[in-house]
Amino acid sequence: MDPTTRRQAITLYDRFTHGGMERRGFMARMVALAGSLAAAESLIAAIGASPAAASIVPPDDKRLATRSVTLGGYKAYVAQPRAAGARPTVLVIHENRGLNEHIRDIARRLALAGYRAVAPDLLSPLGGTPADEDAAREAIGKLDLALATAAGVAMLRVLAKSSRHGKVGAVGFCWGGAYVDRLAVAAGGALAAGVSYYGPAPNPSEAVKVQAPLLLHYAGLDTRVAATASPWVAALKAAHKRFDSYTYPGVDHAFNNDTSAERYNKPAADLAWTRTLAFFKRFVG
Repeated sequence: MDPTTRRQAITLYDRFTHGGMERRGFMARMVALAGSLAAAESLIAAIGASPAAASIVPPDDKRLATRSVTLGGYKAYVAQPRAAGARPTVLVIHENRGLNEHIRDIARRLALAGYRAVAPDLLSPLGGTPADEDAAREAIGKLDLALATAAGVAMLRVLAKSSRHGKVGAVGFCWGGAYVDRLAVAAGGALAAGVSYYGPAPNPSEAVKVQAPLLLHYAGLDTRVAATASPWVAALKAAHKRFDSYTYPGVDHAFNNDTSAERYNKPAADLAWTRTLAFFKRFVG
């Protein structure tokens, strides 16, 4: 695929998955770009996340203990080192696809780094994450964000009681990255540290409420999120908040998602993950 067509296809996919574009119009445009329905479907599969993609950390990794729990009425997936002892805790907040295998894999990666990783299904009030991604995105759009954020604050406080040093951090991706920023605004001192991957930012006026240190990862080609990121970063700086912000040049939104063949960028993802682990080690333990 030539670079121009690839860029147009990724931009179009972003409009469909984040901008409310109807499927019929999206498919018509993709077919026109790709040249046929079969080629369009193949292109969409390469840009989107593949539920069949192999995990980086297998679900049955013997070094880890995993389980499903209910936390404040929300279902959640928990992964932690098998060795006994209290662990510092990190909430793992899903994309607009809900709690899927990729997010469970992210939780296991954090567990291998020594954390108790708790990945809540924030679609639980609507019946939980459906298997169909379009249905998941539609459900996300129906969530009461204020209630969902309040639930996250409550989770932080509950998990702190069993977390080493009483500290709980949070990391989120896309929709989850935006959620982490909102959590930082709402949680006060209950959040020890927040990491947001390419999440659309809150209103800059909310920056004064942030208490937790933040680490913000942005994609250089992601103009949609960049439009909100610059004012947010400027407001955090003006309010003298503790934060680090990195923009990774030449990469797309969702560059960390290794199940998306067209958008995943391993060098950027590896660098961002290294920075994420160092950040949590510093502020969460």
